[in-house]
Amino acid sequence: MGYGYRPWLAGVWLLILALLGTLAFRTQSPTPVKQGEGAPFQSLVYTLDLLIPIGGLGQRTGWYWPNDGLQWLAYLLIAFGWMLTTAVIAGVTRTLQKS
Repeated sequence: MGYGYRPWLAGVWLLILALLGTLAFRTQSPTPVKQGEGAPFQSLVYTLDLLIPIGGLGQRTGWYWPNDGLQWLAYLLIAFGWMLTTAVIAGVTRTLQKS
């Protein structure tokens, strides 16, 4: 079977990080990269844009954080997003190949 590998756990971590990022990014307002351009800031969509490395939702490139703590959180969410999304995809493809 999976010898202890649980890809669903990576999905749970993605959900937890999405909630954490959404709550953290709601505390302050980011600065737009270009004044008057782009979609309005939405903390959930911004967090998902950071966590999901494939495609883009248009929020990541439109905003930046003058607060160093939130900027580092954004960098960490990108790194964790790559790792966890890769784990979920690996688990799903492995499950589909067994069938």
